[in-house]
Amino acid sequence: MSHTPKDLRYTKEHEWIRIQEKTAYIGITDFAQDELGDIVFVELPSVGDEVREGETFGTVESVKTVSDLYSPVTGVVVEVNESLNDNPENVNSKPYELGWMIAVEIKEDPTHLLTAEEYEALTNA
Repeated sequence: MSHTPKDLRYTKEHEWIRIQEKTAYIGITDFAQDELGDIVFVELPSVGDEVREGETFGTVESVKTVSDLYSPVTGVVVEVNESLNDNPENVNSKPYELGWMIAVEIKEDPTHLLTAEEYEALTNA
């Protein structure tokens, strides 16, 4: 049974987002990493790149498949988790802590994201 932190917001595409001030940290959920299996590579944008809500910002490659990553927000990438280059398995082992992927400076808080309860209802359906 995966855990879903209550302080985060979620997308139907299985990304999570943690908003701190005007910065949104983004990663994939425990459910998503479990479905993907062992993650071997993560391709992410560069600092300064713009991401758009609903559009892909990178890919995650597992032993089973390659999946697109979808941005839950529009903004500019201000930080990239470079540690995933050498340790992509952090997405599997600690998706909400060490497995974050990008930090995006946002102009406004997104209102369309799911709560933990709504996300759990989606993944347990």
